[in-house]
Amino acid sequence: MDVFVRSGDSLWYYSQLFAIPVQLITDSNRNIQPNSLSIGQSVRIPGFVAVDYRINRGDTIWSIAQRRGLRQDTILLVNPGINPNRLQVGQDIKVPQRITWRLVQGRQEYDYSTMMHDLARLERVYPFLRLPSIGNSVLGRSIPEVLIGDGPKRVHYNGSFHANEWITTPVIMTFLNDYLLSLTNQTPIRGLSTQRFYRETMLSVVPMVNPDGVNLVLNGPPPDEPYSSRVVELNRGSLDFTGWKANIRGVDLNDQFPAQWELEKERNQVGPGPRDYVGERPLSEPEAIAMADLTRRRDYARVLAFHTQGEVIYWGFENMEPPESEQIVNEFGRVSGYEPIKTVESYAGYKDWFIQDWRRPGFTVELGFGINPLPLSQFDEIYEEALGIFLAGLYM
Repeated sequence: MDVFVRSGDSLWYYSQLFAIPVQLITDSNRNIQPNSLSIGQSVRIPGFVAVDYRINRGDTIWSIAQRRGLRQDTILLVNPGINPNRLQVGQDIKVPQRITWRLVQGRQEYDYSTMMHDLARLERVYPFLRLPSIGNSVLGRSIPEVLIGDGPKRVHYNGSFHANEWITTPVIMTFLNDYLLSLTNQTPIRGLSTQRFYRETMLSVVPMVNPDGVNLVLNGPPPDEPYSSRVVELNRGSLDFTGWKANIRGVDLNDQFPAQWELEKERNQVGPGPRDYVGERPLSEPEAIAMADLTRRRDYARVLAFHTQGEVIYWGFENMEPPESEQIVNEFGRVSGYEPIKTVESYAGYKDWFIQDWRRPGFTVELGFGINPLPLSQFDEIYEEALGIFLAGLYM
């Protein structure tokens, strides 16, 4: 929501008026100088929208504000030039409305366009959130990263490396929405104040690593050749893509990283198809390249890759993980009920590569239990289990 600067206004005053932390307002207006506001300049206030209101007989700015639990000046700020003493019946004005509900509806088939729509809505309401692109998929879809906070600790979450594990994306998006609500409304999540997380942490999230694959599972083959025919051929002629994990070229993106890649190739002697094909070489696919480049650029303290299924958390790789990984994963297990498992006979995964090259904590979290794609009937339970892990990833 935009307000318009008057003589004597400051970001601190807006913070007090709207009950929004001043840092969130500052970070929502990165293009302005906080200490030299200009009269008439627009300033974005996070966590609010301005809704239309038509003046009724007997209305005053004060009475409208009182009915909505607002201070009178909040209405004047979104209506520059209004004369509060000369309101006319039928006149249209704007009234601030604090967002206290989720914009993301996660319990649905959640494809790429749904995610992009929700990210755009979140960015409009919470402009301190940043949405750079980390690169493009095979079919040219931009892969967004969500950045919240500028703290010195850099934490990364990602989802939907595997196409038929797409439920990880709405789970992550629901957490992002709840985190943003908590920050702007200064309400705790499970008794934890999130203001400290924002100050101390830069949270980086890639909600959907494999957008082409997710759309294939949910919507069927793309319209354009050669992929329209090729994916059906790779799927043995079937139009049922519920077993498809790979990207649109039939490469398993979580078998693409240079961490004992050759051993994974020997272990899975398969060609392009729905799952387990490691590719012609490590980092051959644009989605994997984008994730590798992002990880090198951000220099994370820890990474969590969310998959399904099994209700387990993998946390080791070739004994290269640091000692603190065990303490962290035990906390993840405590808050989720999931079982920590140090090693499994699998290589070339994203968290494997992170542990190998950085010697820092990396985790693969297997959400839910059953056959992929997990049914949406599990969504609420999965989210409640994952929520503890999302939060612990920030406070540990």
